[in-house]
Order: sequence, then structure tokens, then C-alpha cells
Amino acid sequence: MINKNSLFKLTGKVQHYQWGGSSFLPDLLNIPNIEGNPFAEYWLGAHDNHPAAIEGAEPRFLNEYVHENTYVLGQKTAAQFGRLPYLLKVLDVKDMLSIQVHPGKASAVMEFDKENKAGISIADAKRNYKDDNHKPELMLALSDFWLLHGFKTPEKLTETINAVPAFNFMLQLFEEGGYKKLYGTLMEMDQQKVNDILAPLLKIIIPRYHANELQKSDANFWAARAALTFDRKGITDRGIFSVYLLNLVNLKLQEAIFQDAGVLHAYLEGQNMEIMANSDNVLRGGLTPKHIDVKELMKHINFTATIPHIIKGTNVSGVEEVYLSPARDFQLSKFSLDVGQSSGIISDSTEIFFLLNGLIEMTESNNEHVALAKGEAAVAFAGSSINILCKESAVLFRAAVPQQ
Repeated sequence: MINKNSLFKLTGKVQHYQWGGSSFLPDLLNIPNIEGNPFAEYWLGAHDNHPAAIEGAEPRFLNEYVHENTYVLGQKTAAQFGRLPYLLKVLDVKDMLSIQVHPGKASAVMEFDKENKAGISIADAKRNYKDDNHKPELMLALSDFWLLHGFKTPEKLTETINAVPAFNFMLQLFEEGGYKKLYGTLMEMDQQKVNDILAPLLKIIIPRYHANELQKSDANFWAARAALTFDRKGITDRGIFSVYLLNLVNLKLQEAIFQDAGVLHAYLEGQNMEIMANSDNVLRGGLTPKHIDVKELMKHINFTATIPHIIKGTNVSGVEEVYLSPARDFQLSKFSLDVGQSSGIISDSTEIFFLLNGLIEMTESNNEHVALAKGEAAVAFAGSSINILCKESAVLFRAAVPQQ
């Protein structure tokens, strides 16, 4: 069904994962949360499992709309992807997320098909692959944000191992087989041995954590918090090893970082905007009550050192800056607007806009009009020519498909 309009309001989908906070997203989205439920993620995209809803359009959901009206993607995006290739999210990380990695595109296609043929339901908690896509992702900090990101360099890893007596055995493993042998041994180790190795360390750092003697820049802080959050009787979470093996990164407000397929990572605390390929494929390695499949996890890890690269916005106009990454699936930019300022844009593909704060009016060249307040979103389709007028100082995010 062809719709004449090319600019609509959009309503996303809240995900109530247990690690989410109870106030940031409800306040942002103006949703009452009297019960104090966790609000972890707000999805704005066309993923088949949780599509956003288009106000006043038919079909109502963005995935179905794009499927029936592929022209809205623009010729290049439609030919290259055949669907909206990105997913935009807002996250509130109160408790630590799982140690995780995402598969590459070819692997995702193969493994998704394999699980389908095996008859594993998409809703099965033990299913590893929810779709056939890769999941490179870029996150932009909306607050002071902490995360783990890729293996430390050999020098920093050796320094870490030497600083913890219980970890001394790791040096030989690393020297013999690098990151793969070291990490594989820890992930496949007998649970009792994991308990025995970590017990003396946790005995020291947990009292210090309770006494507020540990700083967030210290891996011991997060290891203690992980133990208190995830350990169960007789089971110490082996994900604690990853807290020491991976880079601990602190992003400041409006700083970003890119995570490609194969990079082990975990979000620890804070709020962010996140844009990724349109996928929900996650392989987990600890710090979670969810399904962990070590064999699948190991198949997708990039066993090389990572030097974290902090991404700053690159100015492309007086009011818009873009956060550049290698991804072909997505591009994130941010408008910073004062009252009375305006900006004209042309959408080359389907683009999603999310207003973090303020008040704006969006007007398409054929006089379609959308007003956005804090926490509201809009979608514009390929060929749209839009003027954005700021009515109250605003920060507006724009999700798009790179056209180069």
C-alpha cells in the first residue's frame, strides 16, 4: 500500500530487562512507573521482534511498512540491504550487562539457518541467533559511562596478571597460546576451580567495595560489584575474569565508541544512545542469568588486543555533528539547537529522529508537519526535504544510512 506522506511520528518499544534503571527512561519518555519496574532499552527501528509503530500510517508497524513500501528506503539502501539496516536505541544501564560478543554477517546467516532447521523456537531462552544479521554497534554516552571493551594489550594484560597472585597461572597460558588459549581455558574451567581461584580475591575486594574504598577506575570495583550481583550459592560467576582481561573504558558525556563483530565487551553503568545493525544476536560469556554457550561464544571472538578509540563528533554544519564509524549499516548524528534556530535536511533513506530534550517542529516540503517534545521520535522516508525549527533549546539525534 503506497502512502503519500513521508514524515510521521514514531513510537518505539520499551524493553524491561532486569539490568535497567527505574527512572531515566520513564522520565525521558513520560511513562509512569509507579511500580518501579526496570526500563532498560527503548527500541526505535524495524526489527521484526520489536518494531516501532508509525502514527497515522498503514501498515502501522515500521517493519511491515518498509516491507510493503520498499521505495521509502531509497534506491541504494533498498538494493544493498532490502530492509531498514539499522536499529536505534536508548539505554539505561543500572546493573552490569553480560560479557558478550556479536557474530559477523556470514556467520549470523549460517547459524540462524542452522537453528531454524533444528526447530529451535525464536522464543527459546537457549536459542543463540535471533536473526540472520551481524551487529556492529556505536554507542554515545548520555552520562558518565563505564564499559569493558576488547582485550588489553599484552603489556597491560601481563601487568594485570602480575598484580593478582591468584592469576599467576594465566601467564603461562597466555605465553603458550595467546588470548584464545587463556580465555578458552577460563571459560571451560571446572566451576569449583573458578570458585577456588576467585575466592581469595573477592574476600579482599568485597569488604573494600562496601567501605567505598574502591574507585570506578579500578577493575576491583567492578569485580566486587559483579560478584555481589551475579554470584549464586556455590557458583562464582566466571565473567569476573573478563573484568580484568578487558579494557576498562570511561566515556564522558557525548563521547562515543564503536564495537565491531568479534569484540568482547560489556556495559557497566550509565545511559547512552546506541545505534547498530538491525539485529538482536548476542553470544554471552558471563555476568548474566541468561543462556551462555561457550562453544558458540568462542567461535566469534576476535582474539587480538584492542586499543580503545574514543570517537568525538565531527561537525558537518553549524548545528549537526556526525559520529563516524566504519559501519555501512548506520550513521548517527546529533543536532544541538537554540531557540529560533533551524536546519534543513534531505533524507536519502529512511531516517529516524529522537529528541533527547527541548521542543522542535519538523516540516516537510509538502507541508507535512510533526512537533516533537522530549522523548518523542519521528521517521522520515527517502526523498524527504525537511526543515527543523527549534522552539525550545534541543538536542536531536538522527539515525541514517551512509550514502558514500
